[in-house]
Amino acid sequence: MLHNKTVEDLLDIKEIYLEPEVRNYKRGEEILAKYPEANLIEVPSHWKIPELHGNQGSIEDWTKIKRNVLVLGIKKSLSCRANTRSSHWVAPSQSNGCTMSCSYCYVPRRKGFANPISVFVNIDQICNYLRRHAAKQGELKAPDHIDDQYWVYEIGENGDCSADAAICDNVKDMMNLFKEIPNAKLTFATKFVNREMLTYDPQLKTRIRFSLMPHKMSKLVDVRTSPISHRIDIINDFVDAGYEVNVNFSPVIFYEGWIDDWQILFDEINDKLNEKSKKQLIAEIIFLTHNQQLHEVNMGWHPKAEEVLWRPELQEVKYSQTGGRNVRYKRGFKGDLVETLVDMVHEQLPYCPIRYAF
Repeated sequence: MLHNKTVEDLLDIKEIYLEPEVRNYKRGEEILAKYPEANLIEVPSHWKIPELHGNQGSIEDWTKIKRNVLVLGIKKSLSCRANTRSSHWVAPSQSNGCTMSCSYCYVPRRKGFANPISVFVNIDQICNYLRRHAAKQGELKAPDHIDDQYWVYEIGENGDCSADAAICDNVKDMMNLFKEIPNAKLTFATKFVNREMLTYDPQLKTRIRFSLMPHKMSKLVDVRTSPISHRIDIINDFVDAGYEVNVNFSPVIFYEGWIDDWQILFDEINDKLNEKSKKQLIAEIIFLTHNQQLHEVNMGWHPKAEEVLWRPELQEVKYSQTGGRNVRYKRGFKGDLVETLVDMVHEQLPYCPIRYAF
C-alpha cells in the first residue's frame, strides 16, 4: 500500500526508454524536459525492450522498475473496440502499463513482467481519431445501462489514468477533448488519488470509477496504491469538481470473513459520502479472475497474496474472449457469492444502483 499518497512516492523516473521519433512530438519534448536527469535509452520499439524482461523475481526489482522506469513511444494503430459493460467503446490507449503492482492484475505483460508505464506521445493524433469516431456515431439512440445520454469511451483499460496524469497532460487533453464532443463522455477506473485532477474542470463529461474493496484485503493485494480510505475520502471532492464518480467493487475475493469486511466498507461509504455524491453513485461489481501464469510469477515476489487469490478447490477454468486460459470461482459457488454481495449493496447502499455484477 502507498500510505503516503504523494506522486513522488509513486514515481521517481531514473530511466526512460524511448523510440527516437518521440523527440519529434511536443508531448515527447515536454516529458523529456520534465525528467532532465533521467538516463535515456533509445529502442526501436516500445513493444520490444529485452532489458525489461525477466524481472519476475524479487519484490525489490519488480517495484523498482515500476517506480524508476518510463517508456515513451508512438501509438501506431488507432481503433476503437466495441464494449458492453462500463463503456460503449474502448478508446485507443494513450498509455499502457502501470506504476502500481496489484497482485491480481492480468493486464498483458508483453513488455516484461513488471510492465512500467508506457506513454504515447502522439496524443493529438489519438484525440483527432476519437473526435472523428464520435462524430460518426450520432446521438445515443436510447438510454442504456452504460449511460442515459452519451456514448461512453473507456480510456484506461491498460493502465491507471490518475497515475498517467502525474507524468504528462495526455489525460487532461482527453478530458478537454470530450468537453467539446457533444455526444460522448470518457471513463476510467483508478486506484490512485491524484488531487491535481481536481483542477481539470471536466464538466460532467468524465466518469471516474474508484476501485474499492475491504481494507484488510486491499492491504494484501493492492500493492503501491492509495489506501481505500483515501479513495473514499476524495469522492465528495471529485463530485464537487465536476466529475461523475462511480465505484468499482473489484476484484471481489472470497475468504473467511469476507461478508463482515464488506459490511465495514459499506458503513464507511455511508458515513463519508454526502447526499450529492450518493445521489449520482453507481456501482460495478467484478469478482476475481486469476491466471496460472500470473500465479506462478506472483509466487516469486508476493506468495502471501496467492493464499487468497489461488484457490483451486474453489475455482474452474474460464477462457477469455482473447483465448487466454484463466480461472474464476466455480459457477454455482460464484452465483451464490454474486447474489450475496448484490443483496448487500441493495440493502446497505440503497441509493446506489448496480450497473453490472459478474
